[in-house]
Amino acid sequence: MQSSAIRFFRYAPDTRELKVTFVSGRIYVYEDVPPEVADAFRAARSKGTFFNHEIRDHYTYREITRAYSD
Repeated sequence: MQSSAIRFFRYAPDTRELKVTFVSGRIYVYEDVPPEVADAFRAARSKGTFFNHEIRDHYTYREITRAYSD
């Protein structure tokens, strides 16, 4: 996956959580993301553009960066 902003992401269909790791190292979990949105994100040519238009500011999120830095 090539993106200038997003390093990688994982989707958990059982909890409908999308975990996004940014190139900056920050990690966020987006809640209640429908599977079809996660599938479209996976298939998007530009992950950053899709994220900005379809995910950011559309779903409740929390930063979990610190949980992975210890």
